[in-house]
Amino acid sequence: MSQNFALEIQSIISRLQPIRLEVLQAEQHFRKELDQVYPGNLQSARNLVHYLSLRRHDIRELQEDLGRLALSSLGRLESHVLATLDALMALLHKLSGENWDGRVIEETFADFDSGAVLLEKHTVESLGEAPAGRNVRIMVTMPSAAADDPRLVRNFLYRGMNIMRINCAHDSSPEWLRMVENLRAAQKETGKACKIAFDLAGPKLRTGPVSPSPGFIRWKPVRNQLGQVTRSAYIAFCSENYPFGGDTIAIPVKGSIFRHARAGYTIELTDTRGRARTLVVVEVDESSCVCTNDRTGYVIQGTKLRLFRGKELLYEDEVGGLPEVEHSISLSAGDDLLLTPVEVPGKSAEYEEDEIDYRPAQIGCSLSAVFNDANPGERIFFDDGKIEGVIRAVHKEDVEPRLEVKITNAANGTAKLRADKGVNLPDTKLRISALTPKDREDLEFATKYGDLVSLSFVRRPEDVAELIRELDLLGATETKIILKIENRAAVEALPRILLTAMSRPTVTTVMVARGDLGVEIGFERMAEIQEQILWICEAAHVPVIWATQVLESLVKRGLPSRAEVTDAAMSGRAECVMLNKGPHILLALDFLCDVLLRMESHQAKKSALMRKLSVAEMAWK
Repeated sequence: MSQNFALEIQSIISRLQPIRLEVLQAEQHFRKELDQVYPGNLQSARNLVHYLSLRRHDIRELQEDLGRLALSSLGRLESHVLATLDALMALLHKLSGENWDGRVIEETFADFDSGAVLLEKHTVESLGEAPAGRNVRIMVTMPSAAADDPRLVRNFLYRGMNIMRINCAHDSSPEWLRMVENLRAAQKETGKACKIAFDLAGPKLRTGPVSPSPGFIRWKPVRNQLGQVTRSAYIAFCSENYPFGGDTIAIPVKGSIFRHARAGYTIELTDTRGRARTLVVVEVDESSCVCTNDRTGYVIQGTKLRLFRGKELLYEDEVGGLPEVEHSISLSAGDDLLLTPVEVPGKSAEYEEDEIDYRPAQIGCSLSAVFNDANPGERIFFDDGKIEGVIRAVHKEDVEPRLEVKITNAANGTAKLRADKGVNLPDTKLRISALTPKDREDLEFATKYGDLVSLSFVRRPEDVAELIRELDLLGATETKIILKIENRAAVEALPRILLTAMSRPTVTTVMVARGDLGVEIGFERMAEIQEQILWICEAAHVPVIWATQVLESLVKRGLPSRAEVTDAAMSGRAECVMLNKGPHILLALDFLCDVLLRMESHQAKKSALMRKLSVAEMAWK
């Protein structure tokens, strides 16, 4: 052995030895949590603690030195941390001509075989057996139609669904029961297995209603690329609730202008923009008169209508009642916004002509705890991060609690904020339970008919402990838990959240809910945090569900983006992938099955698999 080689080996040993010792001592830091772990989960809990200890160090230089010697660079030790360190230490000592007897061999430490076996065992127990020819399970969110369309559910099952996800934020128990019954019938017919997961709604932060705007109706002719009218707009003035099909636009009237109209007569009006419009009557029946017009027009309730025969005024009428339309609040950087209790209707900013009496825009928030827990300087996001702001002032003691928000960024310069949009407060420590009264009611149904329940809005270990107590009270000892990681607090507390879940004999699964999570931690960090969650869960031998916006363009519009295809390929490193509902969900299900099947021969978790490459084979031809 050359002197340089011997020195390099000793250098690696001297750096690895204290790390290994610290890994063993790390259990003392988590002694309280480890003492509460169910004995059957102790192997996984200890391995998680070892991994956390190791990852407190920056070992990139050590990895490079190991790689130059063609030794393990510690890049795939998640499921068996101590076994990898001990094997490497033994090999390094042997290369240096020394014996090393420090290897730890205990049943409660994961070794090279047991780590992978435990992850697979937990995956099967929680998510079911892997389908033939594919290791990754697919979870599909049920649309409301699944309650009344048995064929849809049967198609989901035929096309590769392994877990039915029922979102308790939508529909209700009668619809959920019909979904379950449709699945059971499809299983009996196809012989295919499928788990059922109920997703508890949790204390979602949503915007409240916005004061509606008066209803209006617009018509518009069809024009070609040269701006020439190729088809006139068809407008029918009619009695209220008169049905019209096709492209004809029905406008109710207060009087009976249609009774006095004849083909060839004209109806004149001034639209909401002050523009005169003359419409030509082309068809009349006892309840309506149909007109054509080659110009765009807008009318509201009360718009005056005048019927002419040539230049002779025959009849005057006006547009009848129109349904109010959902309003939105336009917000740009620099705007002010008041966040109020949900009972207060939202409205846009109001300016007087002299701009002295200015009232900022306001909108409600569905969660009252926000007004007690938020603090000035904390960030706030709306509608999946499309609108960003910072809290300037908190008024919690007033008769009407409110937050004063300064908008700092809006998508496309100006973004519209509507009712029932998500609100994220990544810097705020909300003192709320992850289980709402509705969740507790839904939990009884979910444990009766489902295999798994998803806990939304997890922030701390206490949230998991609370769910476990509720399940114990219901006697649901076999119901599996899915923990949705969708906020910054959950990421930061993930190790202790997992250790708390391990106090229960039944297996736990983690869902990476990437929608809210991306908003909370910043989209620029989403890929990094996603990877860290995968690593930590593998160290804990906990299966992972890769969720939110998987093949979203394909599901909604029938064509995936290139980035989504890459994302779908990467999702195969999780144990399960979730698809959301949409008009092209069956197409997306076929597409995802194909992608996962292809990628499994190339990638297993973090490891690249060296199957024969067709490109390499073609190079020899």
